Amino acid sequence: MDVKSTRNYLYWLFCQFELITCSYLMEPWEKVLFYTFNLSLLLTLLYTTYIFVSVQLSSALHLLWHFPANQHSNPTTSVLK
Repeated sequence: MDVKSTRNYLYWLFCQFELITCSYLMEPWEKVLFYTFNLSLLLTLLYTTYIFVSVQLSSALHLLWHFPANQHSNPTTSVLK
């Protein structure tokens, strides 16, 4: 895919976004506020997702990493043997 067709495709996506949100009807200062709000909301969502997923993944890996080591030290397994 060449650069010109990529640029045209991105422009087409932007036009679709403006049509869906009806932002093509807004005045320039309204567009600035609208796009700033949407961009800040998107960045906040991405940052929160990044933090949440990294904490949950770290917790899961910590649990899985220590699970085989703690199998033999469990007091209930020595009673069953």
